[in-house]
Amino acid sequence: MATWNHILLIDSNSPLMEQLNFFHDHTLLIITLITILVGYNMLSLLTNSFINRFLLHGQLIEIIWTILPAIILLFIAFPSLRLLYLLDETNKPSLTLKSIGHQWYWSYEYSDFKNIEFDSYMVPSTELNEGDFRLLDVDNRIVLPNHTQIRLIATATDVIHSWTVPSLGVKIDATPGRLNQTNFYMNRSGLFFG
Repeated sequence: MATWNHILLIDSNSPLMEQLNFFHDHTLLIITLITILVGYNMLSLLTNSFINRFLLHGQLIEIIWTILPAIILLFIAFPSLRLLYLLDETNKPSLTLKSIGHQWYWSYEYSDFKNIEFDSYMVPSTELNEGDFRLLDVDNRIVLPNHTQIRLIATATDVIHSWTVPSLGVKIDATPGRLNQTNFYMNRSGLFFG
C-alpha cells in the first residue's frame, strides 16, 4: 500500500509488476546518465572560453549526435516492446473472473462456477473501522488463489470505468458494450487494494 511518503514504485506481487519495476529502473538509469552528460556539457560550455574556427565543419560530430540518440532509444524500445508483449499474453488461465462496472459499485462473477456472483460496494466513511482505508475498502472483497493464472474480463453498464490493482501490475478499462481481457498471476497471498 502506497503512503504519502512513498518515493519508489509500490512493492510487486506478480511477475509482471516485477518486470515493470525492472523496466522503470532501467529507463531511469538511462535518463540519469543522459542528464549528467548534458549537464556536464552545459557546465563546460559556460566555463570554457576556447574558440575553434573549424567548429562549423564537423560532419563527424553531426553523425555521432544523430546516431547516438537512436541507439539510446533502441535500448529503451526493445525492453518496452518485450514488456508490452508479456502484458498482453494470455496463457491458459485456470480461473476466469468477470468484472462489471456500475456507477458506484462493481459486480463480479466467477465464470468457471455456477451462480457465484456478488456486488462490491465501497464502505462509507462513517462505517469505517480502525485501520480501514477510506475510499478503498469494500463490503465484499474478491477472493482469488495465488500461484494461479487468472483471466479478468471487464465490462461496464453505464460509463467507462478503470479496474486496477497497482501491486499486481493490472489496469484495464471497463467499457460499456465491450469485453476487455487481461490476465495476472499472484506470487503471494495478501490483501491488495486498487
